[in-house]
Amino acid sequence: MLLSNLNLLATAPGGVARLRELILTLAVQGKLVPQDPADEPASVLLQKIRAEKDRLIAEGKIKKDKPLAAIADEEKPFELPVGWEWVRWANISMKIGDIDHKMPSEAKDGVPYVSPRDFYGTNEIDFDGAKKIAYSDYVQLANKIRPEVGDLIYPRYGTIGVVRKVTTNREFLASYSCAVIKVIPGFIEPDYQYLFSVSGWAKMQAASATNKTTQPNVGLKSIQEFLVPLPPLAEQSRIVARVEELMRLCDALEAKGQLEATQHAQLLSTLLGTLTASATPEELANNWQRVAQHFDLLLDRPQAIDALEQTLLQLAVRGLLVPQDPTDEPASVLLQKIRAEKDRLIAAGQIKKDKPLPPVTDEEKPFELPVGWEWVRLSALLQKIGAGSTPLGGREVYVSSGVKFLRSQNVWDEGLRLDGVAFIKPETHFRMAGTVVVANDLLFNITGASIGRCAVVPSDFDEANVSQHVTIIRAVLPEINAYLHKVLVSRHVQQTVMDVQVGVSREGLSIAKLGQFLIPLPPSPNNPASSPASRNCAACALSCASAWPSARQCRRAWPRRWCSKWPKNVFTISSWVCGRGNHEHVLSHTAPHRAYAKPWLYALPRVRRDRMRHPCSAATMAAYTATSAHWFLPRRIQ
Repeated sequence: MLLSNLNLLATAPGGVARLRELILTLAVQGKLVPQDPADEPASVLLQKIRAEKDRLIAEGKIKKDKPLAAIADEEKPFELPVGWEWVRWANISMKIGDIDHKMPSEAKDGVPYVSPRDFYGTNEIDFDGAKKIAYSDYVQLANKIRPEVGDLIYPRYGTIGVVRKVTTNREFLASYSCAVIKVIPGFIEPDYQYLFSVSGWAKMQAASATNKTTQPNVGLKSIQEFLVPLPPLAEQSRIVARVEELMRLCDALEAKGQLEATQHAQLLSTLLGTLTASATPEELANNWQRVAQHFDLLLDRPQAIDALEQTLLQLAVRGLLVPQDPTDEPASVLLQKIRAEKDRLIAAGQIKKDKPLPPVTDEEKPFELPVGWEWVRLSALLQKIGAGSTPLGGREVYVSSGVKFLRSQNVWDEGLRLDGVAFIKPETHFRMAGTVVVANDLLFNITGASIGRCAVVPSDFDEANVSQHVTIIRAVLPEINAYLHKVLVSRHVQQTVMDVQVGVSREGLSIAKLGQFLIPLPPSPNNPASSPASRNCAACALSCASAWPSARQCRRAWPRRWCSKWPKNVFTISSWVCGRGNHEHVLSHTAPHRAYAKPWLYALPRVRRDRMRHPCSAATMAAYTATSAHWFLPRRIQ
């Protein structure tokens, strides 16, 4: 059953890695190889192990071990096959311990003293790059415990559970940040013990036993008490052989997938490049028709959908998705209206007077704009641009309820994610009046790994405040918000964000630099539903819709059960479908303030006339919501 579905499983997102986890899970649950009634049961093996340990204790080779608590039925996570036994790890190990917690002095050309930072690959240790200690220190420390062939090195701090099985006879020590688990030769198959140590069940136990201190760690006693599903010795060998066989198949699938991914990325780049190379909407329409013929080949994986969406956004901000209308009021007139409204707000004392901005030079302009469009600096379009602030006391001032305090982890391109949002007291919020977030604001992350993420605050949003890692962007004219958001999340702005980070040790973007960013401004939206900005957004949505048949195949390839974060990667859309001649007319609505990061574009399958739930691109839904566009999906693409 597993072999017949290997290729299908491997095509899921992270499929090969998940497949490896599945193989290990089946192995330690006794479901990977058939049981042999002739095998000596694990209960007899345990008696032999106990007798061997007693012999070693009597000879003074190991210390007497302390009795461990009996295993209660509630502790057992799953049923074991006949002949297997649940056992605590210390009961089937010669010893589980570490060296003295005293850092020995470094010595050139000494004995390797390895730590998890010297681990690489799947089971490799960089002995040459490891710290070296004097041989005299090695001898002294090795008296307590020394790794030998077949033993396991189990990190207890930081990268907990990234285990290495010793495969060399060379002399070395593992630092006190690791436990050494010594195998009993001839009684436990070392490779089976290793398979257990890297299995999901062992990782779950490590996670439960981790002490959440400044540096997370797992105590030696906890490791000694881990529950191990112990098969008969003969079955241990069969399990190891089967796992090795299946892992070789995984290696082959992974290599094949990497080659296919490289070739696919090259094809995707070439074909999408023909779209971005278009100089006019008419040329783009012709190029789109040629590219659309290859959608079945192109749109078979999430990163391809992401690339298509980003390409469409880039084309939208260049004014290429729709033809220009000569009757549109030019952007120069829109800028005059914005300036007049800013002057009014300044005179009324509602905003501060802004400083003059430097003119946009020809050298700065990254691409040509259509007639009627203008290059403008971001600050020229805004009545407010400024970072928030963290209240005095930091996390200590957070409360269980009150006024929402938005941080960078709440800001995503597709909207605000309020799971785990912090709260501050109303009086704290009042003192931070300069950083109040209101409906329709744009929030832009300016520090950390999430720098450049931008969210639109929903129109039905109540009040909130914002941290110093997030900038509030408030347009003078609210009707340009939707288009401005598309520009800020497009490749044009995101690349600018990355460019200004060169040479900076920690990602950070100043408000001054952000305000200088160049924005391609389309003609005035006298009628927002038919403005160039909205028409570009609507065209972006319709273009994505035409790609749905291939994306539907993409969805079939990754069933919901394989996507561990599926519920957080989709929008909920209430849809009704009714026949309209040769088309399906889809009326949809969504809750934009429940958006999540990195959604994938999936096909909207044909649905019944009752309510259904469908995953869909957040960018597409945002464009639909902003423009009130109606999507007509031809029956032939269903």
